[in-house]
Amino acid sequence: MTKPVLYLLAPGFEDNNRREYCPECAEIWGVLSYFPAIKEALNIHYMSIDQPRVAMVELLGEENQNCPTLVLDYNAEIPMHVRTKSANGHTFIDNARDIGMYFAQEYGTPFPRGTY
Repeated sequence: MTKPVLYLLAPGFEDNNRREYCPECAEIWGVLSYFPAIKEALNIHYMSIDQPRVAMVELLGEENQNCPTLVLDYNAEIPMHVRTKSANGHTFIDNARDIGMYFAQEYGTPFPRGTY
C-alpha cells in the first residue's frame, strides 16, 4: 500500500500584492502538529499558489488543483460521512474538514468540531 498524498500550499506565498497563507492548509497543518505521527503516514507535497499546479494536474486533471487535497490509495476504505471526489482513477478529498474526518476515522485522532 502506498502512502496517501497530501497537497498543501506552502505558507507565506505572495498573492494580491501581499504575503498570505491558506486558512484550510493552516488548519491541516494544525492537525498535523497536534498529531505528528500522521505526517509519517503521508507523502506531503508543498504547492505554489501559481497555477497550473503541474503535479496535481497530471494526477487529477486541470479542474482539481485545490489545496488542501488528500489523494487516497486505491485500496483505501472511505469512512462514512467523508465526502470524496474521483478523477483519473484516483479518489481524493479536497477540503480541510473532510480531511480531518478522514484522519479521525483512519488514524484515531479526535473529530473536527461540528462534523458528524
